Amino acid sequence: MRFFVVAVVVSYNRSKLLQECLDGISGQSRKPDQVLVVDNASEDGPVDVVLSHPLKPDLIRLHHNMGGAGGFVAGMAAALAKIPPQCEAYLWLMDDDVVPQPNALSSLLNAASEAYADNGSWPAVLGSEAVWMDGRVHGMNKPHRRLPIRRGRPQLQTSAHAYQVRSLSFVSCLVNVKAIQAAGTLPRAAFFLWNDDFEYTTRLLKTGIGYYVPASRVWHKTKVFGSSDADPGSRFFYEVRNKIWMFRFSRGNFTTIEFLALLLATGRRWLLTFIRAHDRRQIQHCLSRGFKAGMSTHPGSNHDLFAQEPEIQALIDRADQGRQAVIR
Repeated sequence: MRFFVVAVVVSYNRSKLLQECLDGISGQSRKPDQVLVVDNASEDGPVDVVLSHPLKPDLIRLHHNMGGAGGFVAGMAAALAKIPPQCEAYLWLMDDDVVPQPNALSSLLNAASEAYADNGSWPAVLGSEAVWMDGRVHGMNKPHRRLPIRRGRPQLQTSAHAYQVRSLSFVSCLVNVKAIQAAGTLPRAAFFLWNDDFEYTTRLLKTGIGYYVPASRVWHKTKVFGSSDADPGSRFFYEVRNKIWMFRFSRGNFTTIEFLALLLATGRRWLLTFIRAHDRRQIQHCLSRGFKAGMSTHPGSNHDLFAQEPEIQALIDRADQGRQAVIR
């Protein structure tokens, strides 16, 4: 099977890492067919990196920082417009601190083909194993196994140790274009940071099949090793607000048992975040603000949030198919 793949990289003020990310994509044994970089109004010269790189990626420059969530919404909408008709296509999503190892993409595509042979349908989402700079596996990017398995093989036989999952992060995440089109919606830009990938992949995988593929490896060059809840500082506000939004408006992504498990896991996560924090008062303040914001506001529509980016807004409207309305 010949796949058409568009790599989407979201970048913000990390030109050096963006260079490494693009170098990693360029070094793939199976290169993507097109590469698209979304610059979130950076101030450290990403344009020079993109224009001078041998890959010659397309560049989308946003006028305002829309966060990782908004960056992926813009990038996915633009990438979908590049897909030729009547082909099997995937979007390969990653942040600029991700550096794919040479066989990262080919391993994901091999797993996709195997999953199709085993299950009779293309997987909606596949994800790579993310390792830190010293080779340790990043726990925050390693998903739990899906239980119970509703359909499809729990594990792939040829793609070593690949297993079914219920969610994946946008750290080298391969998303099936037909699954996006069937859902009729993109991720929610209103999330800004955190949980946009979790919310979106759980939405796709409510009925779809996804696999975590350890044979596909990427470096995830975060500043520190560990879970994202280790000591998030002021960003914890987004974790709380977005989870509350999920509890209120994304209930349909989960079965009753899954939803109860998410509530318990979230409570445990927030407690551990508070215990581990250097500044517990800040975490407590973010928890209070995030809870109030999550309960009193609604995630705005992608259409409205991109009102100042009319060209991107038009692409988003095509991809969202009018279904991504403000939740009332």
